[in-house]
Amino acid sequence: MRLTAALLLAATLSACVSAPRQQAPAPPPITVDPRQVPPTDPVAVPPPRSGFRVPEIMEGPGLAGLIREPASTLVSRFGQPRLDTPEGDMRKLQFRGEACVLDFYLYPLSPGAEPVATWVEARRSSDGAAVDRLACIQALSRRR
Repeated sequence: MRLTAALLLAATLSACVSAPRQQAPAPPPITVDPRQVPPTDPVAVPPPRSGFRVPEIMEGPGLAGLIREPASTLVSRFGQPRLDTPEGDMRKLQFRGEACVLDFYLYPLSPGAEPVATWVEARRSSDGAAVDRLACIQALSRRR
């Protein structure tokens, strides 16, 4: 009986042991005949832009006296800007109040001309969500 139990235990344990697996041989390297592979099309690089580009000008009610005006006009209406960032021939002025932030983008309308306001964006000071442009302009305008 002991012999039977020992053989049964040995057979059970031998089933748990696995034999080491043989690894499959690595696949042979793939060689490509360059005469059979079509060449890759070159990436089309746009031609460099040269010359002057006329900026897009925002239009709409309540923008008279702001759009197409130089920085000096905006500073006289809103006070000193929080940011005054020149970049090439462009300039960005940012005015901030408790209610909102106004970003004016100034571009020259002709080569070598003084940059003027061509676009304005308005957002809440707290979280940057877009707000009504005209309401923000009124909120930040100085009392005359």
